[in-house]
Amino acid sequence: RGERIADLFCGLGNFSLPIASRGAEVVGVEGSAALVGRARENADDNGLGDRCTFYEANLFDATEDSLAAMGPFDKWLIDPPREGAIALVKAISDSGPSRIVYVSCNPATLARDAAVLVHQKGYRLQGAGIANMFPQTSHVESIALFSRV
Repeated sequence: RGERIADLFCGLGNFSLPIASRGAEVVGVEGSAALVGRARENADDNGLGDRCTFYEANLFDATEDSLAAMGPFDKWLIDPPREGAIALVKAISDSGPSRIVYVSCNPATLARDAAVLVHQKGYRLQGAGIANMFPQTSHVESIALFSRV
């Protein structure tokens, strides 16, 4: 409650809306204008338009300055496509969020990005897990929680 949370690669707001319903202010960022529009509609349809703000931005070109322009956040939720979020994690400043939840459909890019968070950005891996969202396939969702050391 009362926290400011960034939902990066937010899509339709599937994570943004439940987080906002618990009292947080959520800023969702997505690269697709169509998805940003639908996320705004979803927030309004669910009575959460006052707690959710959505922006279009190319997070694959993130820089420390572009992240700073969004303002400070208590926590981040990152749910990138298969290629991961290497530019985004490399752009985290020393005043970055205290916690990051990273959801990934590609364990290899999660591992790559986690190495940057842990070895270069001062985060500690607090826990990780796998969800079999796609039974009978080789695809899984990986989830990792990082905290600032």
